[in-house]
Amino acid sequence: MDTLITTLVDGVLVPLVNAITAPIPFLASSGILLLVFGALWVAFAAALVRDPTRLDAAWHRVRAMPIVVQALVWLLFLPLLAGVYLWRRTWPRVARLTLVGGLACWNLLMFLPRPA
Repeated sequence: MDTLITTLVDGVLVPLVNAITAPIPFLASSGILLLVFGALWVAFAAALVRDPTRLDAAWHRVRAMPIVVQALVWLLFLPLLAGVYLWRRTWPRVARLTLVGGLACWNLLMFLPRPA
């Protein structure tokens, strides 16, 4: 059984993860991830202003996905989904806006291109 698990992890999982994560350093260093997440946070803010129920609908869509797909979506879009999670809390609006805004700023700050 151990050899089967080792074969599956080394032969399937590791190459798959490497293929998925290989372009991330280039996307981060070139500023593409900054632009992508900046656009996503602008869409988040627009949804808050125009129709906050869209965030609820997005939350329910993600929660309805199969658990493996859900885990992948959470991994790729963790800051945004954490923002939606915080927004859905019953806390005062000012607290939620502060936390989501801080999360968005932190997220964008982390994707700022840095010199090598």
